[in-house]
Amino acid sequence: MESELFGHEKGAFTGASSDREGLFDAAKGGSLFLDEIGELAPHLQAALLRALQEKSIRRVGSSKEHPVDVRILAATHRDLDAMVRDGKFRQDLLFRLNVATVSIPPLRDRHEDVLPLARVFAQKASAEFAIAFAGLSRAAEKALLRHGWPGNVRELENCMQRSLLEAGGSRIQPEHLGLKEGAPPMGTLAEIREAA
Repeated sequence: MESELFGHEKGAFTGASSDREGLFDAAKGGSLFLDEIGELAPHLQAALLRALQEKSIRRVGSSKEHPVDVRILAATHRDLDAMVRDGKFRQDLLFRLNVATVSIPPLRDRHEDVLPLARVFAQKASAEFAIAFAGLSRAAEKALLRHGWPGNVRELENCMQRSLLEAGGSRIQPEHLGLKEGAPPMGTLAEIREAA
């Protein structure tokens, strides 16, 4: 991963047959998106922090640093504050990354987004698989709204790809969705207490 981010010099490790620029160099003067930043190993957190603080990087196998001008956009589904408290994420790196935060609640808390997203994903899959999207039946819409979406938006996208293939060009029905029937999501503890 360090080689992926910062690049490497020829001969730095087995298989490094030539010099290679990393993502920081490729994003020079622009933005670099780091998805699932909460999964970054501790030694890579330290290397990333150094790059952000010093605004320079060192390729794997090199002794020379060179400047980089990159804006970092990072995303995670993890609670980084809790990870800092548990010693699993560097607090100083969180401070460096946390210049501006955009929090997007999970899909289970945004029921109004389920059907529009489902339609967009179905249309995207329709173009990709060359299968007509004939729409969602009312029962399929209700099933989509009842589901708790523990896998968030990625689960919905996968569900719509599968259902489009299952429906084979006809209107998508609940049986095409492949969702396990169960009790509707109960909500957060605060919502349950308020309802009680």
